[in-house]
Amino acid sequence: MQHWYRSFYWRIGLSFVVMVVAVLVAQSAMFNYLLSHSEASLPGPNNLAASVAADIGSTLVNYPDSDLQQHVLSQYGGQSYRVYVVMKDGTTAANTAEALSDDLYRSAEAALMGTDLSKAARQPVIRGPVVTAPIQVAGELRGMVVLPPPPPGVLGRDVARLLSLPGTAVLIVATAIAAAVIFAPARRRLKALERVTKQLGTGDLTVRAPEAGGDEIARVAAAFNRMACELAQRDDALRQSDRLRRQMLADVSHELKTPLTAMRGYLETLRMSDVALDHQTRERYFDTIERETLRLDRMVKDLIDLARFENAAATLEVRWFAIGMVFAHVVERHEPEAKARHVSVRTVVDPETDQIFGDPDRIEQVVDNLVANALRHTTDGGCIELAATPRGGSVVLSVTDSGVGIAPEHIPYVFDRFYKVDAARTNGANGSGLGLSIAKAVVEAHQGAIHVTSVPGRTAFTIELPRHEEAHSTSTNL
Repeated sequence: MQHWYRSFYWRIGLSFVVMVVAVLVAQSAMFNYLLSHSEASLPGPNNLAASVAADIGSTLVNYPDSDLQQHVLSQYGGQSYRVYVVMKDGTTAANTAEALSDDLYRSAEAALMGTDLSKAARQPVIRGPVVTAPIQVAGELRGMVVLPPPPPGVLGRDVARLLSLPGTAVLIVATAIAAAVIFAPARRRLKALERVTKQLGTGDLTVRAPEAGGDEIARVAAAFNRMACELAQRDDALRQSDRLRRQMLADVSHELKTPLTAMRGYLETLRMSDVALDHQTRERYFDTIERETLRLDRMVKDLIDLARFENAAATLEVRWFAIGMVFAHVVERHEPEAKARHVSVRTVVDPETDQIFGDPDRIEQVVDNLVANALRHTTDGGCIELAATPRGGSVVLSVTDSGVGIAPEHIPYVFDRFYKVDAARTNGANGSGLGLSIAKAVVEAHQGAIHVTSVPGRTAFTIELPRHEEAHSTSTNL
């Protein structure tokens, strides 16, 4: 089960949230620090009003004839707060072109004159907090500083101006750190995956991507490695298939060349007008040509059969049949040669295996190939045994001969097409070299297996076929 916290997607999402929180915390801390330590921090309205009142009082003492409006505008024109000065003699000054509201002016004038506005016909309406500070000269109240509520957005603009440069710097630094911590390792892994993909595209099937981690990139790398392994296996299989194809073509060419060469030589001799051949020699030549023609015909048929089985194009007509009858047909076919060489051929069929399920013609072809092979390589006076016995859920057919045997180093290859064993097993026989290959293909088409064991004086080919007991209970024996 894949844990969610190992997902690259969730790791990026959580890292982004953490980065945003960290940026906000850093900006808040920086803002508080700047407010408390920086000269650019925003002054409070009470402090500003008191400072303006003290400055105006000092200016009136030192420069009685100074232009109050010009002084206020030059000293406080850059303030975010609107600063108004209302003097007792009716003089006013401000750091803005916007006039002081009538209600605020009346309130300031009433405070300077000591008038009680509660008895006035119209009460002043003041919205928002108003900060005031008295202007005194030599202990006498001469005027008042009035700071109305700041316009909407002024404080926000000041805060934004205060934090714009530091906030941008914090955001850039946090983004760089996030890129280095979060995306740099992923980028390295993706670059590695890209590199091995390019190498694979150039034909290097040995490359593998690093599979470290448990996120999506690691799973993609694992899938890539599985694909690379499968491609390497398929490439090996194709190379092996191509090698076998080339070897088969070479073997087929060699095997077909032998009878064709003999036939061509005898035909050229027969066509020579200057060569006198008696009737007996001419007939012998024609007999040889006929034998080689039949041998070539058998070889071509065997190649066709083998190709059909290997390409799953051959069909099997399966049914219940008596294996004893198959043995009898094979023994009868080879009886003349066996008698001529004094080779005894006997059959043994266990009652439990008298009826087997399969294609009788193909099974007979296999047994016939094995008996012909045994007969060719059994010395005169030897013996051959055909047997059918049960073994668990299988039927075992065996062909055993008393020949000189097969050397151990040749046994793994005896079922290869055209494979040549030592001279003791070939001795110039006229077999096509495909009999054992066809036997193996037919047996495997029956979902069975064929094996060979050999020691000097005893060689046994063993065929193991499924018994199909369930089919036996519902089928009619033939």
